[in-house]
Amino acid sequence: MDFLLETAPLREDRCCSSSMARMKENCYFCAMEERNETAEVLETASIAGHILLENGAEISRVEDTMARISSHYGVDSGHFFVLSNGIFTTGSSGKYANVEFIPIRGIQLSKVVEVNSLSYEIAAGKYTLAQARKHLEAIRDGAGKPAWEQIAGSAFGASGFCAVFGGGFMDCAAAFVVGALLYVFSIFVSGKYLSKIVGGISNALFATLLCVASYRIGFGESLSNIIIGAVMPLIPGVPFVNGVRDLANSDYIAGLTRLTDAMLGFICIALGVSIAFVTDGAVSGGMIELSGMTVNPQTAGLLWQMLAAFVGTLAFAVLFGAPRKEYVASGLIGAIGWGLFLAMTRYCLVGATVAIVLSTIVICILSRYVAVLHKCPSTVFVLCGIFPLVPGAGVFWFTYYLLSSQFALSLSTGFVAAKGAIAIVLGIILAMELPQRLFSRKAVTTRRTSGL
Repeated sequence: MDFLLETAPLREDRCCSSSMARMKENCYFCAMEERNETAEVLETASIAGHILLENGAEISRVEDTMARISSHYGVDSGHFFVLSNGIFTTGSSGKYANVEFIPIRGIQLSKVVEVNSLSYEIAAGKYTLAQARKHLEAIRDGAGKPAWEQIAGSAFGASGFCAVFGGGFMDCAAAFVVGALLYVFSIFVSGKYLSKIVGGISNALFATLLCVASYRIGFGESLSNIIIGAVMPLIPGVPFVNGVRDLANSDYIAGLTRLTDAMLGFICIALGVSIAFVTDGAVSGGMIELSGMTVNPQTAGLLWQMLAAFVGTLAFAVLFGAPRKEYVASGLIGAIGWGLFLAMTRYCLVGATVAIVLSTIVICILSRYVAVLHKCPSTVFVLCGIFPLVPGAGVFWFTYYLLSSQFALSLSTGFVAAKGAIAIVLGIILAMELPQRLFSRKAVTTRRTSGL
């Protein structure tokens, strides 16, 4: 027994505190304890990254947050490789390694805000490692927005954007009803039982058939405006914007993956609308002839348009699970961006593409400025505020003209939609290149002058 005691690995309290003991780095138990501590820290950082990634945060934010948490708890050797649907985490000297697959799901921006705030509180030394992990697990397991709130957001978003794209009162009312029913279908049917692709097609098909039925019974005056408003809650604006931001941060793999996901969403919408029109045409004996493109910026009521954009953008803040206190700010940023676009095309004789670039830059700058004031990630405001400029109407008209064999109009509308998308990409990249210190300094100055 004495022999076993003498030859067994020494405990930390015997070996590391004694001058005659082996060095700590050569102690088995010390090495195991260090390895376990490293694993615990990196696991905690991975939980934070998981929450951020699956709820709509950009790649750079995920990596920065994970590094901030691990560094605070003494693990500076952690390495994080983040993709759009996975996180690879390693520690030096083989102390830790983990690969985690994260499927693309619904967006809950409030969780992004909570994790972002918590990471800075952790860096300020407010939580032990165990407390930090407990808080992160509570955020992860927390419930999202209730179903009724998502349904209401879809309804108001559909009616708001129906007004943005030229719909009258009855059109907006019809879009409101269809938007509500669409999200009931999405939450309780397609989201539960169908794959992402089939579900996306089914959602667009369901919404379009409801719009056609509404129009045929006399509920609504312009079918095109009703459909455009109704399908707006399906527009993949989040992967589109985040894909652009990832590309701007040189995260090319994640950026291309998210843009591919966004393109797939647009294709699903186009297929769903197409199937609905073909089905209706087969039953009724001919496809409904539509007219009108989008709202005419030269004649639209500017204040009414800004109000409609405010309602629509605020509704999307609800759909994306933004914190309730940020609803108004998100709506205002969207309204300002859309109003600026209309004002430039109407009064300044600026082309639509250039106007989209400049409006996008203003939206991103406002988002970054408000983010500093509210201590909230700019992602919340950018994702919501950019929506009035996303070419959802262009996708619809491209599909319709293609189905009705109006190939010249289909090509031209598709080209316009593509130019709009590229303009948004360029605007985001230019705005995000501005150094963060510009917004921080302005925010500090504002607080001082206001006595805060």
